Amino acid sequence: MSARDKANKKNPPYKLLALDGGGIRGMISLEVLAEIESTLRRSLGADENFVLADYFDYVAGTSTGAIIATCISWGMPVAEIQKFYQKSGKKMFDKAFILNITRTMRYKYGDENLATELKNKFGEETTFGSEKLKTLLMLVMRNATTDSPWPVSNNPYAKFNNPDQPDSNLNLPLWQLVRASTAAPTFFPEEKVKLGDNEFTFVDGAITPYNNPAFQLFLMATLEPYNLKWQTGEDKMLLVSVGTGTTPNINPESKFYMPGALDNAQKIPGALMLASQNEQDFLCRVFGKCLSGDEIDGEVGDLIGSKAPLESKLFTYLRYDVELTRKGLDELGGLDDIKVEDVQKMDSVQHMDKLERIGRAIAKKVKPQHFENFVESSASLTAVA
Repeated sequence: MSARDKANKKNPPYKLLALDGGGIRGMISLEVLAEIESTLRRSLGADENFVLADYFDYVAGTSTGAIIATCISWGMPVAEIQKFYQKSGKKMFDKAFILNITRTMRYKYGDENLATELKNKFGEETTFGSEKLKTLLMLVMRNATTDSPWPVSNNPYAKFNNPDQPDSNLNLPLWQLVRASTAAPTFFPEEKVKLGDNEFTFVDGAITPYNNPAFQLFLMATLEPYNLKWQTGEDKMLLVSVGTGTTPNINPESKFYMPGALDNAQKIPGALMLASQNEQDFLCRVFGKCLSGDEIDGEVGDLIGSKAPLESKLFTYLRYDVELTRKGLDELGGLDDIKVEDVQKMDSVQHMDKLERIGRAIAKKVKPQHFENFVESSASLTAVA
């Protein structure tokens, strides 16, 4: 199937997949996705040719999640995406060369390696509207020119996706949109994108409210202005959300708060990202029937089985993630030797093996019963593929 086929899907169930940002910590997500793929293969009686693009109708991602989401929509098996990260992770986060002194002063990493890897993977001429994409795809970035979040989709019926218009989003290079979503400030240079007669500067979607794009994905699949208007209901829509580990700045030994410009400049961006990420998860648990997810906080718990304020939920919701603290890792078990500081950073490429171990521990939470109301026969999937 192609993205257009998925957009024309008239009858439920509809299956959505949302992937958080988090740099090289995307390797955590990949281990969870590998288990989901394996679980679905067994449940469907499918062979090794079955991939997540055969199951999910709409895939969304921010930053590193945008790379993985695009690979999934491209039709890659998770094992291939894992090899891509294992091979290219260090290249994509290679230190900027000191010779380019201007960029070295402004950015931790150069963008040439990342751009080259994306061009090699998806093709330099492939557009966002390409038939090579097998699912609907949403990528999140921030338009620094207009100072606004830009969640863009290849939904052929979206307002700005008329391919006959010179400024159609579908005519944009796919690799460049993925690159734009990963342009983390202070890590990578911004990405300038030509759209019709205008040029926009894009930076990482992680600094929008949609580093976790799950609830925004639900809205883009159902709200009338986006022109899909898919049916809702806990037996009609499945939303799966996979994180890269949250990193709260917990410091119980700190006795004093020292307000000031430097302190705020260092802490506020990360605090806002974490708050927005949690809010997306919280909204999904309120309006969706949550079957899997860790505790939101000590007051509301995990909301599994919670009904209010809706007697009937709008979708079924699964969340797989972990808090990258000592407590969070200890609760997963078997990770006593992993130092928290080794796995919290977005560029911990020297600890990729540890990130994979964490991902495999989270993946144990994936259960066949999470998907049992959304499993079609292998034959029906093959027939529409």
